[in-house]
Amino acid sequence: MELNERIDAWMNGREDELADALAPLIAVDSTSGPAELGKPFGPGPAEALERALQLARDWGFATGQDDGYVGLVDLNDKPAALHILAHLDVVCAGEGSDTEPYRMVRDGDLIYGRGVSDDKGPAVMALLAMRCVRELGVPLTKNVKLVLGTDEESGSGDIAHYYSHNPFAPCSVTPDAAFPVTNVEKAHYTPTFSHAWEETAVSGPHLVSLRGGIRINVAPGDASARISGLTAADVSNVLARVQERTGVALTAEDGDGLILRAHGVQAHASLPDEGKNAITALLEAVAELPLAENPQLTTVRQLSALFPYGDNAGRALGVAQEDAVSGPLTLAFSLLEINPTGFSGQFDVRAPACATEENLVRATERAFARHGWACVGEKSEVHMVEEDSDFIRTLLDCYEHFSGKPGYCEAIGGGTYVHDIPGGVAFGAEDPDFDNRIHGANERAKLSQLLMSAKIYAAVIARLCA
Repeated sequence: MELNERIDAWMNGREDELADALAPLIAVDSTSGPAELGKPFGPGPAEALERALQLARDWGFATGQDDGYVGLVDLNDKPAALHILAHLDVVCAGEGSDTEPYRMVRDGDLIYGRGVSDDKGPAVMALLAMRCVRELGVPLTKNVKLVLGTDEESGSGDIAHYYSHNPFAPCSVTPDAAFPVTNVEKAHYTPTFSHAWEETAVSGPHLVSLRGGIRINVAPGDASARISGLTAADVSNVLARVQERTGVALTAEDGDGLILRAHGVQAHASLPDEGKNAITALLEAVAELPLAENPQLTTVRQLSALFPYGDNAGRALGVAQEDAVSGPLTLAFSLLEINPTGFSGQFDVRAPACATEENLVRATERAFARHGWACVGEKSEVHMVEEDSDFIRTLLDCYEHFSGKPGYCEAIGGGTYVHDIPGGVAFGAEDPDFDNRIHGANERAKLSQLLMSAKIYAAVIARLCA
């Protein structure tokens, strides 16, 4: 049999095996936490790493790790031609899931749970591809090394640590995006902006505090504010108008002060148009309330003017731009806390190649300086890999064979493990037409797609390591 046919035959019917292998990993809440001895990103990522390495050992692979930062799985003991980089840490689940996020639920071909798509499912997929190549007895002259990380969602300090004392491979891929090939990743700009003031006494209804967001790379689905001197009845008309304009649910609860809550749709910060930003909707609502002037309210109005609801391109801030190679700039207002003595916020920009220090960083700093705000943050560089190479042609050939779809290269706003890896590209593992609800409620994946991805990866391994 031709090799691709043998790979296809070996993989077919392994949905149950794949699901059983993945379930123990989904059961671990592997969000980043305080460092412990041997656990640089907390106990959750460390536990997920140990379970993944145990699965690899159960499947007959040699494993190792790098001071708890990453786990390592080798197909053989030859020089590495390919590194596959996948991560086991996850974004915290937030609210709104219909099932327990840290218990894998299967509904036919669909599986649900934190990490089934980002990125525990693809990590197990890659391991299954390696196992397929080994059990088919494909003759290899080089090795593929699976690098299992534990800090992709919080800065990729794990990969930086590993490559600080280990060489890059000739070829690197990460199954942490969508097929076909992502060869351009936009630059990141995530500044912190803030201002402090003295607490002032206010007579009459006034804003006490406001907060929203869970982490920098998540467009927030929830935000809340505390108001003194108003009741739910006083604000109902304003909330109804803003809710109708934005689609974000706005509620008010009487109690120890009035509590306003905004519930939108959480989304990946690189895809803010797919969500409904609770912070910007709540800012709009509070700005319209009949409140006494104080520094908190002034800040709300200034922020709402700079980040109006639905402006995910940075137009009001003055940084909107795009180019033909990497597409438009996107902006997600991710984190905000306003209290009686000051405020601090962060947004997440994914910037195209045309963005510069002057038209993005300096432009932002000037806009904030007009309000007296401090702003600290640096822009990263765009990651670009030329399309015309034997490596990328191999990836696209294997994708086209098993998917039956045309292969091509594209740019994304998301940053993956290969952003700082010379020549590295993101390659799958999702079908580009499937909504995996990444970083949102009810994250999901298809077992059939993961198995197809495993076939593609097995063929890539066989060709690059032969």
